[in-house]
Amino acid sequence: MTMASPPAAEQHPVGSHRRWHRPVGYGLSVIAILIGLIVLAWAILFVTKGRFLKHRFESIASSLTERQVTVAGDFQLYLDPINVKFVADGLSVSNPGWASKPNFLTADHIDTRISTIRLIFGARHARWLNLTNAAIDAEWDKAHLHNTWTFGDPNKKGAPFQMPVIERAMAAGTTVRYRDPQMLLATDQRLDTIQSTGTSINNAIHFTGDGTLRGHPFTNTGALLSPNSTITLGKTQLELHALTGATHLDVAGTLPAATQIEGSDLNVAVRGPNARLLFDLLGVVIPDTRAYHFKSHLTKEGGDWKFAHLAGAFGDSDLAGQMTISLPHDRLRVDADIASRKVDIIDIGPFIGYDPTALAAKGPTAAATTQSKTDHPRILPDAPLRAEALKAFDAHVIYKVATIRAPHVPVSNVALTLDLDHNLLTLSPMTMDVSGGHLAADITLNARDPAVVTDYDIRLSPTPMGRLLAGWGVDESGTTGTIAARVKMHGTGDSVRKSLATSDGRIAIIIPAGDFWTRNVQLAEFDIGVFVQRLLQKKLKKPVHINCGLIAFTVKKGVAAADPILIDTDANVMTAKGGFSFQDESMNIQFRADAKKFSVFSGQSPVNIGGYFAAPKLGIVTPQLLARGGAAVALGLVATPFASVLAFVDPGDAKSAACGPILAAAPASAQRTTKGQDIKALGTKGTNGQKAAQPKKKKKILGIF
Repeated sequence: MTMASPPAAEQHPVGSHRRWHRPVGYGLSVIAILIGLIVLAWAILFVTKGRFLKHRFESIASSLTERQVTVAGDFQLYLDPINVKFVADGLSVSNPGWASKPNFLTADHIDTRISTIRLIFGARHARWLNLTNAAIDAEWDKAHLHNTWTFGDPNKKGAPFQMPVIERAMAAGTTVRYRDPQMLLATDQRLDTIQSTGTSINNAIHFTGDGTLRGHPFTNTGALLSPNSTITLGKTQLELHALTGATHLDVAGTLPAATQIEGSDLNVAVRGPNARLLFDLLGVVIPDTRAYHFKSHLTKEGGDWKFAHLAGAFGDSDLAGQMTISLPHDRLRVDADIASRKVDIIDIGPFIGYDPTALAAKGPTAAATTQSKTDHPRILPDAPLRAEALKAFDAHVIYKVATIRAPHVPVSNVALTLDLDHNLLTLSPMTMDVSGGHLAADITLNARDPAVVTDYDIRLSPTPMGRLLAGWGVDESGTTGTIAARVKMHGTGDSVRKSLATSDGRIAIIIPAGDFWTRNVQLAEFDIGVFVQRLLQKKLKKPVHINCGLIAFTVKKGVAAADPILIDTDANVMTAKGGFSFQDESMNIQFRADAKKFSVFSGQSPVNIGGYFAAPKLGIVTPQLLARGGAAVALGLVATPFASVLAFVDPGDAKSAACGPILAAAPASAQRTTKGQDIKALGTKGTNGQKAAQPKKKKKILGIF
């Protein structure tokens, strides 16, 4: 009997199964071996502390840095447990040959733990650093191309210094030396750690130092206070006090880490006799100021140093706002948005060149009239513009002032924008409200060439004459006239005085129709009321009605000549000849009023304004008056006493002036009477007997208002 054979067993590809598991096994084996080797290496390094790597470290470090790196004493390099622990006694790193010191770093003892994970990703982050008797030399070469902390190829351009982040630090007997010929900065700092036994502060690094910054010596003291990390998450408190001359600087706040400024939270307080001295340290040019004190919050974001919540005062004026100092394209830049509620007129004086100390001690008038050692006082300031210093930085500043405290002219709502771009300084726009009117100006100062060139364009919109001149004896209630003006000049020179003394251009003051009345006229005072009273030879018991008026000067090489001065009133036609000089500040202007109607007992002699800007003189005893007085005496002798009256008779033949050319600020050659005739007092020629063309529509005053 034949038995049935059992079913054949299922066949499997034994070879393929083995081939599939073999790579996985190999991989796991390799990983296991690698882990084992790492653990073994870690164990060997941990047990030996990596001391056997000392010479290998010196060789590799010297090759990578292209400097001589040596360790004279103990050496350790291992993972503890995952952070790199490095210990070296007698460590030295040499400097490049051009440096003033042989070594960049020497240290009796250095002990640090470096974050391994951050190191893998290229970050320099030390969790702990302990230095004993270390000396660090950080300096730039004279060309500012190479420095001592950029390692490797000695011909490679030096990189800006970036402080490695160090969370906690101790330093005893450590010095840091820094030299930067381009910034004109040299400083030596000494760091000493004082271990605290308190529960809230683990240690404090106190530092003291001195040096010079842009030629100004300074000293400083301070401390880095490392608080208990369980309380403040490892943030470090900073205290810094610096003194240079009479300028005091105090900084206090917290840093994210002992050497990390990015994201800091600092408060800054500074005070001194002159804010210019403070900004000189930064290489930033600002005008002189009176004594000041400011506080601000300071932080660093990227390359920007931001001063927020700035508040303080200079002289008797307040200031608040914000400021940012940055270095785009390796060029210093200042951006500021600041404002003042009230500014004293004395505090503005230093901005245009007056000495702040003299202003504070003598007041604006006394200080301004001591500008010269010549035989007469001068007003125009001659402090030179620091044009060379303007090359070092750029700026954009917005400044607003609510009110300026001034004794005679109320000024408010000042707004100006200042831009500095490679030695081209512009104040545009600059606007303010003045006595009910509005003043606008654009001033450009070009210091790109050695000869500093300034262009002035200043416009005053129609402004109530009573309010504008109230401080000089003009009655507000009885004066309805207005004044508009424009000054447009071009000058060369590095001070206000030199610029005006070389200037060319035109000054025009227009007086449209209105009434003019003075009050409290006192003969002992030189004010507008006295001037008008003497010119018209009346007590001015009622307003003078002005039909139109123009006070204009053409300026050439700093000398201003009347072109013209012509004021037409109901009773008189007033004209003037002469002018003034920005060069020596002298004045010589002869005003006269010719009556339109017959008048007896009218002296009709010119009223002279002479002297200097700082010491004007008003005179009415002139050759014309003396001649009339002599004629009166002669007639009284040869005829009768009544005949002497004839010498003071004014026939009243003055002709009314056409207001069209006056309101258009036309020069003297274009001025005519209402009938188109020449105005004899101005010496004009050309259209006698012709009727003047009357404007068809109202013209804008000076073409701008």
